[in-house]
Amino acid sequence: MGKYLVTKVVHFCYGHRLMNHAGRCRHLHGHSVRVAVTVSAAGLDSQGMVCDFADLKAAVAGFVKERFDHNLLLHQDDPLVPRLRDAGERFLTLADHPTAEVLARLIFEHVQSQGYEVEEVVLWETDSSCAHYRKAN
Repeated sequence: MGKYLVTKVVHFCYGHRLMNHAGRCRHLHGHSVRVAVTVSAAGLDSQGMVCDFADLKAAVAGFVKERFDHNLLLHQDDPLVPRLRDAGERFLTLADHPTAEVLARLIFEHVQSQGYEVEEVVLWETDSSCAHYRKAN
């Protein structure tokens, strides 16, 4: 038996660095990204929908805006953290390195916690590079 899928796309910007990376990503830099969140249902609601796109957007965009949008994302052990804290700068520390893969997983987990049956989150860090986090089979 099949299932229905819908996808909502949200855009946001963030800065980060991957402090142990051997390449250029070890330096502070930013991304304008898009994230696509796909949710599913075995059947449709009384309106003939998996969910209302506006409700799904609110679940995704609210979390992204509060946590990631126009924020500097750093690993909790990054030596910049004390300096940024002292300077009163906005930033968010993560237990994991702030990669596209990690952000996709965090968005997946949040939307799932809102009661959605999340199938996949895809986060495009550039036009040609994206990370996927999918529901386990």
